[in-house]
Amino acid sequence: MKTLTLKQFRYFEALAQNGHFGRAAEACSISQPALSLQIKDLEDTLGTPLFERGARQVRLTAFGDAFAKRVRAILGSVDDLEDLARSARREPLARLRLGVIPTVAPYLLPRILGDLSQKHPGLDVHLRETITAKLVQDLNAGRLDAAIVALPVSEPSFEEAPLLQEDFVLVRPLADADNPAPDADALRTMRLLLLEEGHCFRDQALSFCQTNSALPREMLEGSTLATLVQMVGAGIGVTLIPEMAVPVETRSASVSIVRFHRTKPARRLGMIWRKTSPLGARFHALAATLRASAEAARSERMGQSA
Repeated sequence: MKTLTLKQFRYFEALAQNGHFGRAAEACSISQPALSLQIKDLEDTLGTPLFERGARQVRLTAFGDAFAKRVRAILGSVDDLEDLARSARREPLARLRLGVIPTVAPYLLPRILGDLSQKHPGLDVHLRETITAKLVQDLNAGRLDAAIVALPVSEPSFEEAPLLQEDFVLVRPLADADNPAPDADALRTMRLLLLEEGHCFRDQALSFCQTNSALPREMLEGSTLATLVQMVGAGIGVTLIPEMAVPVETRSASVSIVRFHRTKPARRLGMIWRKTSPLGARFHALAATLRASAEAARSERMGQSA
C-alpha cells in the first residue's frame, strides 16, 4: 500500500467541504485536473471510492464520511503541532482563521478588524461567517482557530472568553411609535418576524417570548436581520434585533425602536477556541482586544443615540 500524504488529506477535505471539484481546486490554489488526480490516487491507495460523482456535485460515500471524520482529526492535530512550534519560538501570531455569526459580523467586524490591525500588525485574518452549529463543526475539525458566537455553547472541548453583553430591541412600524413597550406576554400575541431555523438569535428571541411554552400567535421567517426590518417597515409584523444592528438596519426603514424596561431580552457574546490549542494564551490576549473594541463600539452607539 502506498503512503497516504497530508497533501492528499487536505485536498480530500477541501472536496468534502465544497462538494465540487472546481471550487475545491480553487480553495487549494491548484488546477482541477491536478486535484482530480490526487483524489483518484488516494482512492486507489485505499482501494475504495470516497466520493459519489454526479454531474454537478460530488458526495461522500459511506466510507468517505467515516474517513472524513478521521482526516479532520488528523489535520486538526497537525495544525495544533504547527501552532505549538510557533508558540515555542515565541513568534507573533501570523494567521487567524476567525468565524463569526451573521448577527454580529456586519456590525462589529469593521471596528474589530481595524483594532486588530493596529494592535497586532502583520496578523492575516481569514473570516468565515455562518451559523453557530457550522462554526462549532469547523472549530472541532481544525478549519477555524476561533469564533465569535453567543455564549454559552456548552462544548466541554472549548475555551470561552466573554466579550460583550447586549440587549435586544423591538422593531415595530412607525405608526406604533407612541405605544408603550410590550412585555413578553403581549409580544406573544403579535406577528413576530424571526430569522430562519439554525440561527441562535432566533432561539434567543423565542426564549424571551415563551413564558409558558406557547409560541407567538403568528410567525414569519427571514434570512437576514435586514430583511426582517424591511418587512416590519412594510407593516407585516414586528421583530427583535440586537442593539448593535440598530444604526445599520433601521437607517433606511420606516420603523420605530423601543427598548424594554423590565425583563430585557439579551445575549452574551464571546470568543471560543479549542482547549487543546497551544495558542490559548494568545487567544486570551486577542479576546481582550476584541472585548475593548466591542465596548468602544457600544459606547459610540450609545453616544450617538443619546
